[in-house]
Amino acid sequence: MDCDVGHLACADLGTVNALALASLNAGRQGVRLRVVNASCELQELIELVGLDGVLVGRNRGQPEEREEPVRVEEGREADDLPV
Repeated sequence: MDCDVGHLACADLGTVNALALASLNAGRQGVRLRVVNASCELQELIELVGLDGVLVGRNRGQPEEREEPVRVEEGREADDLPV
């Protein structure tokens, strides 16, 4: 289901919160809510709070595009060698 927000005069975190709650309620009914015609300001706020994949339908990078996590190996003292 598309939610046209092109008529909104200004966007703030309250708007994002309301959209997130609407999306949650729609999901409980088995429907996906997608925000359309959002202003640049609203899109930036949605992205800032990490809901762009949920509300706007953008995915945050596929697994192959993400950097590999840095592996940290625990250092050992010479007398801590395994037996």
